[in-house]
Amino acid sequence: MSTPKISKMHSRKWAEEFPLWVMALPGLLSLLIFNYLPMVGLVMAFQRLNLQKGIFSSPFCGFDNFKFLFASTDTAIVIRNTLAYNICFIVINLFLAVFMALLLSEVISRKFAKVVQTIYIMPHFLSWPVVAIIVFAFLSPTNGYLNKVVAALGGPERTNWYMITKPWPYILTVVNIWKGVGYSSIVYLAAISGISQEYYEAAMLDGASKVQQARYITVPHLKTMMTILLIMSIGGIFNGDFGLFYTVPKDSGSLYSVTNVVSTYVYRCMTELSNYGMSTAAGLLQSVVGFILVMFSNWVVNKIEPENALF
Repeated sequence: MSTPKISKMHSRKWAEEFPLWVMALPGLLSLLIFNYLPMVGLVMAFQRLNLQKGIFSSPFCGFDNFKFLFASTDTAIVIRNTLAYNICFIVINLFLAVFMALLLSEVISRKFAKVVQTIYIMPHFLSWPVVAIIVFAFLSPTNGYLNKVVAALGGPERTNWYMITKPWPYILTVVNIWKGVGYSSIVYLAAISGISQEYYEAAMLDGASKVQQARYITVPHLKTMMTILLIMSIGGIFNGDFGLFYTVPKDSGSLYSVTNVVSTYVYRCMTELSNYGMSTAAGLLQSVVGFILVMFSNWVVNKIEPENALF
């Protein structure tokens, strides 16, 4: 093929793809401005930052910020809380999301199914300050609904739940489930709707019950989606949802032993200690560990079932 013809083909292809590039431009610019340009600030993780001198003139300190991060007495508690909560959230949310999607897929009335889907997904769009207000309505020491129920059952009338650590792991788990499971269940429901009805018709002819259909048809078809979402969740296992662990407990110092995770720890290092270098080091460590976990998880899946791997 001659060069002019190749040039014309490239020009035609570019003309066809130009509208797509224009549509993608806002997203690409957003990715560049908010995700890649700030990476210049990672240099602070290796500096003894002096705000008067600025980022590029502050003296370097090597890995001292990372050493200080791990030498802190709070590090073990922060890492324990972060990993324990995230493992719990991943396991419980995965099970409940799939279970709710299976139940919703069996609803015959389309109108009722739409109403239930809306109720499921609404908490996902609430901001954490709004969720914190809802939680406070239940846990308020003076007029909280929970205190009223406890008092009606013969317990103390005014318990300050924001001073007691024991119930908060359960409270945070319930709040996380309430806010996040609905969205995940809708994702799985969309995957279920793509399964061919021929499988279910053949199963019914063989006398399979609904439970058997879910076990041998639906769940296997969801395996790829479950694996991808699981890999992505594992990548964030070293991150703590800042809104959940900071806003919902109202930053109560009495609850730090059960609410302090990496994200809140980094924030407090930056605001209370003005240690920007250590907070940047902690954030960089989160990203590196998350990247390694995603790659390792995907490698394991590739070894077991390559067709379910993320890449």
